[in-house]
Amino acid sequence: MKSLMKKIVFSVLLMNFVMYGWAQGQMPQLPIDPNVRIGKLDNGLTYYIRHNELPQHQADYYIAQKVGSILEEETQRGLAHFLEHMCFNGTQHFPGKGIINYLETIGVKFGENLNAYTSIDETVYNISNVPTTREGIADSCLLILRDWADGLTLDPKEIDSERGVIHEEWRTRQGAMMRMYETILPEIYPDSKYGHRLPIGLMSVVDNFPHQALRDYYEKWYRPDQQGIIVVGDIDVDLIEAKIKRTFADIKMPENPAERVYFPVPNVNKTIVGLAKDKEQQMTQILTMFKHEAIKPEEKRNIEYLVIDYMKEMISTMLNDRLSELTQRANPPYLSSGSGDGNYMLSKTKDAFTVFAASKDDGIDTAFVTVLREVKRMEDFGFTASEYVRAKANFLRSLEKRYNERNKTQNANYVREYVRNFLDGEPIPGVENEYTLYNQIVPNIPLEAINQFIPALVNDSNMVVVLFMPEKESMNYPTKDHIGDLINEVKTETLTAYQDKVSDEPLLKDKPLSGKIVKTEEGKFGSKILTLSNGVRVIVKTTDFKADEISMKAFSPGGSNLYPDKDIIQVNQLNKVVGLGGLGNFSTIDLEKALAGKDVDVNANIGNLTEQVSGKCSPKDLETMLQLTYLAFTAPRMDQEAFESYKTRFKTQLQNMKGLPRKAFSDTLQVALYNHHPRAIDFTPEMVDQIDYGKIMEMYKDRFKDASDFTFIFVGNIDLDTAAPLIETYLGGLPSIDRKENYKDVDMDIRKGNYRNVFHKDQETPKATVLIISTGKCPYNLENSLKMSMLTQLLNQSYLESVREKEGASYGVSVYGKISKYPEPKEEAFMQIYFDTDPDKRTAMTDIVLKELDHFVQNGAPEENLVKAKEFLHKKHKENLRLNNYWVNQLFEYYWYDTDMDMDAAYDNMVDAITMKDVQDFADTLFKQGNRIEVCMTSGNLD
Repeated sequence: MKSLMKKIVFSVLLMNFVMYGWAQGQMPQLPIDPNVRIGKLDNGLTYYIRHNELPQHQADYYIAQKVGSILEEETQRGLAHFLEHMCFNGTQHFPGKGIINYLETIGVKFGENLNAYTSIDETVYNISNVPTTREGIADSCLLILRDWADGLTLDPKEIDSERGVIHEEWRTRQGAMMRMYETILPEIYPDSKYGHRLPIGLMSVVDNFPHQALRDYYEKWYRPDQQGIIVVGDIDVDLIEAKIKRTFADIKMPENPAERVYFPVPNVNKTIVGLAKDKEQQMTQILTMFKHEAIKPEEKRNIEYLVIDYMKEMISTMLNDRLSELTQRANPPYLSSGSGDGNYMLSKTKDAFTVFAASKDDGIDTAFVTVLREVKRMEDFGFTASEYVRAKANFLRSLEKRYNERNKTQNANYVREYVRNFLDGEPIPGVENEYTLYNQIVPNIPLEAINQFIPALVNDSNMVVVLFMPEKESMNYPTKDHIGDLINEVKTETLTAYQDKVSDEPLLKDKPLSGKIVKTEEGKFGSKILTLSNGVRVIVKTTDFKADEISMKAFSPGGSNLYPDKDIIQVNQLNKVVGLGGLGNFSTIDLEKALAGKDVDVNANIGNLTEQVSGKCSPKDLETMLQLTYLAFTAPRMDQEAFESYKTRFKTQLQNMKGLPRKAFSDTLQVALYNHHPRAIDFTPEMVDQIDYGKIMEMYKDRFKDASDFTFIFVGNIDLDTAAPLIETYLGGLPSIDRKENYKDVDMDIRKGNYRNVFHKDQETPKATVLIISTGKCPYNLENSLKMSMLTQLLNQSYLESVREKEGASYGVSVYGKISKYPEPKEEAFMQIYFDTDPDKRTAMTDIVLKELDHFVQNGAPEENLVKAKEFLHKKHKENLRLNNYWVNQLFEYYWYDTDMDMDAAYDNMVDAITMKDVQDFADTLFKQGNRIEVCMTSGNLD
């Protein structure tokens, strides 16, 4: 397989790049981006450093380790992941929770900016969005990375405390797919460690391993030759390099280090079929994988790898378009499908071209055969010229966007590249070199070469089929022999070539009758307000945050609340159904084809209180975005076949949700919140046949037949002189009947008073899920929004200490809050607390959570925690000021809610002025209104 892949690629290169003198033995190596400094210390540690100024005055610090759960022995299963947790529980220079406590004082929040993950072959730690305003912060962050690399204390008390946390993480993550993975992996990885090394490990190991076992694992595998330091941000590269050398150079390599083995996945040369089922699986998922050799890191360094990567992407893109098209049939062969080439399941040492399909309970054969048939059709006939033109255009447009944004790239994007370069050898030529190389490669890769490459990805000599299925008495399950018979049947079929239906028709045959800009004035936040002759108001804020982005949001008062309760089925489905048919003369599939090579997206929807249109585009595609907007108002399209397809898929989804724990919890919560309000319906499979397509389209047309009360907001790299004529044409040409209307309050309010529902639900993994909601009247303004943010941050910090760290009774307690304004005069605060726990600990943990609320009102929280919360708000606000979407939302807040939620320079002063007593009073005012809803689903005993 590998030799076939290389042979095909080489022939393509030889035939098409001869003009550049590229031939065997002359294949040029890919350049390395000159803007990143890469070095290696004498002890083997690698580092990457890059100066970048987005976000301004911030930097990201990462340490990547070529260490994961694959390196565990049987008695160590779970130690790699456990070790990751211990990195936040005491190090040489930051004892106890010192890392978390220090970083939160500079606005770096645990879980959001400070985190880590462990997978099969790697472990990566990050400290992100770190302020660079003081040099000492860089020293501290590098010292944290140093401690992670070689300075964990691994205190026995901390280890024992963390056992419960990890057990609860296992409980939270132990859903149907995880249970089925544990069943299926040994079958699809015969004679391979990959079949037995999921990172969460075995709870028998997690609960009982001796303390020394963790230290032994740490000292064996956490060593400089397996570690990469990445620092990207608004920093002095020379200074950071000197600090890295000073901080990490004295870490010693162990004598006679263990070999870091990358475990192979043996070829089986036959089809492996794995079948798994679970009572909590929602629907059947079918994975058909064609295994082939992975490209080794050292083989990714020359132009050949870019060619391979490009051809893989083209094949996946074109096949996905075909698979998507089949879902539009009235009776679709599957619920969804897709394909791609990458790692074979969990393993880096074997790749696979994978085709996915989700099927109905009684449609497994149809779904499986259909995707096999499309793969065979691709093998037999290849792709068409028109398909390749579109795929190529989209690829080049995406590349161009990255090139245009080369000076507006966020730190995180560079970090991801360097992490993958260190761990997997992925090339990092830099976008300028990539742009140049691909613009040479792509025009010289003909369709014939793409089609010739298909056999390198798809063959039946190393095929694996996996089915993840619901466990139901009514299911008719296939056998492994039956799956094999289906494969053989498709192999012998005679197929016809795919026919690509394309149109060169323009989106609009005729331009609308233009309106005029009748008034121009200064707007909020440095914007311009244009009033058009048809009444449309347009607000434009030009920014330089992104070179290739314009964001749009439009709204008008009205919404679905204007329709009576008797139409709730149609209201419920309105936004899901309207877009099924496409726009103008174009179906959804035809529209995607027509927009090939363009960077544009538009979505119209109807909320409870407003009609809205949102969109994004490149500056050069602004006219297309406005054309699509015009069509969304004037030419929504019906497609009965697409609608029937949607009904079939939606009904199946609803049927498959029946009886699942998360559905039971959701339904119970809906009743708890809205007390059987007629608009808070539980949509059932039987209701699907009551969806009236014609009525929904009429409702939609009614909401969009008058643009005179619409406000359009544009933020981004938009030149007003260029945009004004387009705005006059497409927005000024929108229909206007000067209808006077506003939204309607349908009294769908959250239940008042105290309400509690604890119910039993059998679950495959015993678990209790608790949700506590508090609501109350609250004026809608920036000050209260800040107090709510501080309250939720302080409670999150409190629960991290009490429930997670002290009790080890939950992977995490999540506190979320918001305030809302409309419908007036119902300005309201909403706060929810959510956690999973052991059913036997549910009552005790709920008591702790509720007592913490009372304790906060009476005593507040440690003052340093409020300082941390404020620091995070300051930092987040500075980040937001450079984001287009932030200003779209601020303008929306101002012109729809009539509220300034930014306050310009006053923002920071308002944050600093809020005291602990202010937050306590805010919480007291909320809680003493006596509106508390508690919903708990448990597989244990009830109170």
